[in-house]
Amino acid sequence: MRPRSMTGFGRGRAGEGERSWTAEIRTVNHRFLEQRVTLPSAFIGLEERVKKLVAGQQDRGRAEISLSYQGEVSGQPLLTLDLNVARQYHRCLLQLNRQLNLDSPISLSDLLAQRGIIVQQEQSTDLEQEWPLIQEAVLAALSDCAKMREQEGQTLKSELNSRLDGFAALVKEIEESIPQILIQRQQELKERLAKLLADIELDPARLAQEAAIMADKADVTEEVVRLKSHISQFRNFLESDEPVGRRLDFLLQEFLREVNTLASKIANAAIARLGVEMKNEIEKLREQVQNIE
Repeated sequence: MRPRSMTGFGRGRAGEGERSWTAEIRTVNHRFLEQRVTLPSAFIGLEERVKKLVAGQQDRGRAEISLSYQGEVSGQPLLTLDLNVARQYHRCLLQLNRQLNLDSPISLSDLLAQRGIIVQQEQSTDLEQEWPLIQEAVLAALSDCAKMREQEGQTLKSELNSRLDGFAALVKEIEESIPQILIQRQQELKERLAKLLADIELDPARLAQEAAIMADKADVTEEVVRLKSHISQFRNFLESDEPVGRRLDFLLQEFLREVNTLASKIANAAIARLGVEMKNEIEKLREQVQNIE
Protein backbone atom coordinates (compact mmCIF):
# COMPACT_ATOMS: atom_id res chain seq x y z
CA MET A 1 0.00 0.00 0.00
CA ARG A 2 2.82 2.38 0.86
CA PRO A 3 4.37 4.73 0.10
CA ARG A 4 1.61 7.26 -0.44
CA SER A 5 1.91 10.58 -2.20
CA MET A 6 0.74 13.67 -0.34
CA THR A 7 -0.99 14.93 -3.49
CA GLY A 8 -4.57 13.81 -4.04
CA PHE A 9 -8.23 14.66 -4.50
CA GLY A 10 -11.38 12.89 -3.32
CA ARG A 11 -15.13 13.43 -3.26
CA GLY A 12 -17.74 11.75 -1.09
CA ARG A 13 -21.51 12.03 -0.79
CA ALA A 14 -24.01 10.85 1.79
CA GLY A 15 -27.76 11.35 1.63
CA GLU A 16 -30.99 10.59 3.43
CA GLY A 17 -34.32 11.34 1.85
CA GLU A 18 -34.18 14.65 0.03
CA ARG A 19 -31.18 15.99 1.91
CA SER A 20 -27.54 15.15 1.26
CA TRP A 21 -24.00 16.29 2.08
CA THR A 22 -21.04 16.42 -0.31
CA ALA A 23 -17.43 16.50 0.89
CA GLU A 24 -14.38 17.33 -1.24
CA ILE A 25 -10.79 17.04 -0.07
CA ARG A 26 -7.62 18.27 -1.78
CA THR A 27 -4.18 17.44 -0.41
CA VAL A 28 -0.69 18.68 -1.28
CA ASN A 29 2.71 18.20 0.30
CA HIS A 30 3.63 19.91 3.55
CA ARG A 31 6.11 19.21 6.30
CA PHE A 32 3.38 18.78 8.90
CA LEU A 33 -0.38 18.11 8.84
CA GLU A 34 -2.20 21.36 8.16
CA GLN A 35 -5.97 21.46 7.64
CA ARG A 36 -8.48 24.01 6.43
CA VAL A 37 -12.17 23.09 6.74
CA THR A 38 -14.96 24.99 4.99
CA LEU A 39 -18.45 24.38 6.41
CA PRO A 40 -21.77 26.23 6.16
CA SER A 41 -21.76 28.80 8.98
CA ALA A 42 -24.54 27.04 10.91
CA PHE A 43 -22.36 23.89 11.18
CA ILE A 44 -19.01 25.46 12.06
CA GLY A 45 -19.23 23.69 15.41
CA LEU A 46 -18.40 20.42 13.65
CA GLU A 47 -15.06 21.66 12.29
CA GLU A 48 -12.91 19.93 14.93
CA ARG A 49 -14.72 16.62 14.38
CA VAL A 50 -13.98 16.82 10.66
CA LYS A 51 -10.31 17.60 11.36
CA LYS A 52 -10.11 14.59 13.69
CA LEU A 53 -11.42 12.32 10.91
CA VAL A 54 -8.74 13.62 8.51
CA ALA A 55 -5.96 13.32 11.10
CA GLY A 56 -6.93 9.69 11.62
CA GLN A 57 -6.07 8.89 8.00
CA GLN A 58 -3.34 11.36 7.07
CA ASP A 59 -0.05 12.04 8.86
CA ARG A 60 1.40 14.88 6.81
CA GLY A 61 0.37 17.32 4.11
CA ARG A 62 -1.88 20.33 3.65
CA ALA A 63 -5.53 19.29 3.38
CA GLU A 64 -8.43 21.48 2.26
CA ILE A 65 -11.84 20.03 3.11
CA SER A 66 -15.02 21.59 1.75
CA LEU A 67 -18.55 20.51 2.77
CA SER A 68 -21.86 21.56 1.24
CA TYR A 69 -25.44 20.35 1.49
CA GLN A 70 -28.43 19.98 -0.80
CA GLY A 71 -32.07 19.93 0.26
CA GLU A 72 -33.45 20.93 3.63
CA VAL A 73 -31.20 20.25 6.55
CA SER A 74 -31.35 21.10 10.21
CA GLY A 75 -30.67 24.73 10.95
CA GLN A 76 -31.84 26.21 7.64
CA PRO A 77 -33.67 29.56 7.97
CA LEU A 78 -37.47 29.15 7.97
CA LEU A 79 -39.58 31.60 5.90
CA THR A 80 -43.11 32.28 7.16
CA LEU A 81 -45.94 34.40 5.79
CA ASP A 82 -47.67 36.91 8.11
CA LEU A 83 -51.19 37.21 6.57
CA ASN A 84 -52.39 39.76 9.13
CA VAL A 85 -49.61 42.15 8.16
CA ALA A 86 -50.30 41.52 4.47
CA ARG A 87 -54.03 42.35 4.91
CA GLN A 88 -53.19 45.56 6.74
CA TYR A 89 -50.81 46.64 3.99
CA HIS A 90 -53.49 45.82 1.39
CA ARG A 91 -56.12 47.94 3.20
CA CYS A 92 -53.68 50.82 3.51
CA LEU A 93 -52.84 50.69 -0.20
CA LEU A 94 -56.55 50.61 -1.13
CA GLN A 95 -57.19 53.58 1.13
CA LEU A 96 -54.28 55.42 -0.45
CA ASN A 97 -55.78 54.77 -3.90
CA ARG A 98 -59.15 56.21 -2.86
CA GLN A 99 -57.82 59.24 -1.00
CA LEU A 100 -55.56 60.27 -3.85
CA ASN A 101 -58.03 59.37 -6.60
CA LEU A 102 -55.57 56.92 -8.10
CA ASP A 103 -56.58 54.23 -10.50
CA SER A 104 -53.60 51.92 -9.88
CA PRO A 105 -54.24 48.21 -9.33
CA ILE A 106 -52.51 46.73 -6.32
CA SER A 107 -50.19 43.88 -7.37
CA LEU A 108 -48.40 41.13 -5.48
CA SER A 109 -45.08 42.89 -6.03
CA ASP A 110 -46.50 45.98 -4.26
CA LEU A 111 -47.21 43.88 -1.21
CA LEU A 112 -43.91 41.94 -1.26
CA ALA A 113 -42.07 45.25 -1.30
CA GLN A 114 -43.33 45.90 2.21
CA ARG A 115 -41.50 44.72 5.28
CA GLY A 116 -42.79 42.06 7.60
CA ILE A 117 -45.03 40.13 5.22
CA ILE A 118 -42.46 37.34 4.70
CA VAL A 119 -40.43 36.74 7.86
CA GLN A 120 -37.17 34.77 8.12
CA GLN A 121 -36.85 32.82 11.34
CA GLU A 122 -33.53 31.35 12.40
CA GLN A 123 -33.77 27.79 13.63
CA SER A 124 -31.42 26.20 16.11
CA THR A 125 -28.99 23.84 14.39
CA ASP A 126 -29.12 20.19 15.38
CA LEU A 127 -25.47 19.24 14.86
CA GLU A 128 -25.95 15.71 16.12
CA GLN A 129 -28.70 15.08 13.57
CA GLU A 130 -26.49 16.08 10.66
CA TRP A 131 -23.18 14.66 11.89
CA PRO A 132 -23.73 11.02 10.74
CA LEU A 133 -24.23 12.17 7.12
CA ILE A 134 -21.31 14.61 7.29
CA GLN A 135 -19.09 11.91 8.76
CA GLU A 136 -20.09 9.44 6.04
CA ALA A 137 -19.40 12.00 3.28
CA VAL A 138 -15.98 12.96 4.72
CA LEU A 139 -14.88 9.34 5.14
CA ALA A 140 -15.96 8.58 1.55
CA ALA A 141 -13.95 11.58 0.32
CA LEU A 142 -10.90 10.48 2.33
CA SER A 143 -11.17 6.96 0.90
CA ASP A 144 -11.42 8.32 -2.65
CA CYS A 145 -8.45 10.62 -2.03
CA ALA A 146 -6.40 7.76 -0.51
CA LYS A 147 -6.80 5.70 -3.69
CA MET A 148 -5.39 8.52 -5.78
CA ARG A 149 -2.53 9.08 -3.32
CA GLU A 150 -1.67 5.38 -3.33
CA GLN A 151 -1.61 5.28 -7.14
CA GLU A 152 0.65 8.32 -7.20
CA GLY A 153 2.75 6.73 -4.44
CA GLN A 154 3.40 3.65 -6.58
CA THR A 155 4.59 5.89 -9.39
CA LEU A 156 6.91 7.69 -6.99
CA LYS A 157 8.17 4.36 -5.65
CA SER A 158 9.10 3.17 -9.15
CA GLU A 159 10.85 6.47 -9.88
CA LEU A 160 12.78 6.34 -6.60
CA ASN A 161 13.88 2.74 -7.12
CA SER A 162 15.04 3.59 -10.62
CA ARG A 163 17.10 6.53 -9.40
CA LEU A 164 18.41 4.46 -6.50
CA ASP A 165 19.65 1.87 -9.02
CA GLY A 166 21.60 4.62 -10.77
CA PHE A 167 23.05 5.83 -7.47
CA ALA A 168 23.99 2.27 -6.45
CA ALA A 169 25.79 1.81 -9.80
CA LEU A 170 27.93 4.88 -9.07
CA VAL A 171 28.78 3.52 -5.60
CA LYS A 172 29.77 0.20 -7.15
CA GLU A 173 31.97 1.96 -9.68
CA ILE A 174 33.81 3.72 -6.86
CA GLU A 175 34.08 0.48 -4.87
CA GLU A 176 35.67 -1.32 -7.82
CA SER A 177 38.11 1.56 -8.28
CA ILE A 178 39.37 1.62 -4.69
CA PRO A 179 42.23 -0.94 -5.02
CA GLN A 180 43.68 0.76 -8.08
CA ILE A 181 43.20 4.22 -6.57
CA LEU A 182 45.07 3.20 -3.40
CA ILE A 183 47.97 1.76 -5.41
CA GLN A 184 48.10 4.93 -7.52
CA ARG A 185 47.83 7.11 -4.44
CA GLN A 186 50.65 5.24 -2.69
CA GLN A 187 52.92 5.58 -5.71
CA GLU A 188 52.20 9.31 -6.00
CA LEU A 189 53.01 9.81 -2.34
CA LYS A 190 56.26 7.84 -2.66
CA GLU A 191 57.37 10.02 -5.54
CA ARG A 192 56.41 13.19 -3.71
CA LEU A 193 58.23 12.17 -0.54
CA ALA A 194 61.28 11.14 -2.55
CA LYS A 195 61.49 14.60 -4.12
CA LEU A 196 61.00 16.38 -0.80
CA LEU A 197 63.63 14.25 0.92
CA ALA A 198 66.06 13.96 -1.99
CA ASP A 199 69.04 15.23 0.06
CA ILE A 200 68.12 13.35 3.22
CA GLU A 201 69.06 9.75 3.80
CA LEU A 202 65.89 7.77 4.58
CA ASP A 203 65.32 4.07 4.94
CA PRO A 204 63.38 2.87 1.85
CA ALA A 205 61.27 0.63 4.09
CA ARG A 206 60.37 3.63 6.28
CA LEU A 207 59.54 5.64 3.15
CA ALA A 208 57.24 2.89 1.90
CA GLN A 209 55.63 2.63 5.36
CA GLU A 210 54.88 6.39 5.53
CA ALA A 211 53.46 6.34 2.00
CA ALA A 212 51.24 3.38 2.91
CA ILE A 213 49.94 5.18 6.04
CA MET A 214 49.09 8.31 4.05
CA ALA A 215 47.43 6.25 1.32
CA ASP A 216 45.39 4.40 3.94
CA LYS A 217 43.90 7.73 5.06
CA ALA A 218 42.48 8.04 1.56
CA ASP A 219 40.76 4.66 1.83
CA VAL A 220 36.99 5.18 1.38
CA THR A 221 35.95 1.57 1.97
CA GLU A 222 34.04 2.51 5.13
CA GLU A 223 32.10 5.25 3.34
CA VAL A 224 31.20 2.85 0.52
CA VAL A 225 30.01 0.22 3.03
CA ARG A 226 27.82 2.80 4.80
CA LEU A 227 26.39 4.03 1.49
CA LYS A 228 25.46 0.48 0.52
CA SER A 229 23.79 0.06 3.92
CA HIS A 230 21.86 3.32 3.43
CA ILE A 231 20.70 2.16 -0.01
CA SER A 232 19.41 -1.08 1.51
CA GLN A 233 17.60 0.87 4.25
CA PHE A 234 16.06 3.17 1.66
CA ARG A 235 14.64 0.21 -0.27
CA ASN A 236 13.27 -1.33 2.94
CA PHE A 237 11.53 1.93 3.84
CA LEU A 238 9.87 1.99 0.43
CA GLU A 239 8.33 -1.40 1.25
CA SER A 240 7.13 -0.28 4.68
CA ASP A 241 3.42 0.08 5.43
CA GLU A 242 4.03 3.18 7.55
CA PRO A 243 4.60 6.86 6.68
CA VAL A 244 8.29 7.05 5.78
CA GLY A 245 8.73 10.45 4.10
CA ARG A 246 10.65 11.99 6.99
CA ARG A 247 12.86 8.91 7.40
CA LEU A 248 13.73 8.92 3.73
CA ASP A 249 14.55 12.61 3.86
CA PHE A 250 16.86 12.07 6.85
CA LEU A 251 18.50 9.09 5.12
CA LEU A 252 19.28 11.23 2.08
CA GLN A 253 21.09 13.65 4.37
CA GLU A 254 23.27 10.72 5.43
CA PHE A 255 23.82 9.85 1.77
CA LEU A 256 25.12 13.36 1.16
CA ARG A 257 27.35 13.34 4.24
CA GLU A 258 29.07 10.11 3.15
CA VAL A 259 29.54 11.36 -0.42
CA ASN A 260 31.12 14.60 0.85
CA THR A 261 33.49 12.64 3.11
CA LEU A 262 34.36 10.28 0.28
CA ALA A 263 35.12 13.12 -2.14
CA SER A 264 37.29 14.97 0.40
CA LYS A 265 39.41 11.87 1.07
CA ILE A 266 40.37 11.20 -2.54
CA ALA A 267 41.92 13.93 -4.65
CA ASN A 268 41.15 12.10 -7.86
CA ALA A 269 39.51 13.59 -10.95
CA ALA A 270 37.53 10.44 -11.77
CA ILE A 271 36.19 10.17 -8.20
CA ALA A 272 35.39 13.87 -8.16
CA ARG A 273 33.30 13.39 -11.32
CA LEU A 274 31.47 10.43 -9.77
CA GLY A 275 30.92 12.46 -6.59
CA VAL A 276 29.22 15.22 -8.57
CA GLU A 277 26.98 12.67 -10.30
CA MET A 278 26.07 11.12 -6.94
CA LYS A 279 25.13 14.50 -5.46
CA ASN A 280 22.99 15.17 -8.51
CA GLU A 281 21.15 11.86 -7.99
CA ILE A 282 20.67 12.62 -4.29
CA GLU A 283 19.06 15.95 -5.14
CA LYS A 284 16.70 14.27 -7.61
CA LEU A 285 15.80 11.66 -4.99
CA ARG A 286 15.14 14.42 -2.47
CA GLU A 287 12.75 16.21 -4.85
CA GLN A 288 10.65 13.04 -5.14
CA VAL A 289 10.81 12.22 -1.42
CA GLN A 290 9.35 15.65 -0.53
CA ASN A 291 5.97 14.43 -1.84
CA ILE A 292 5.91 11.16 0.13
CA GLU A 293 3.84 10.99 3.30
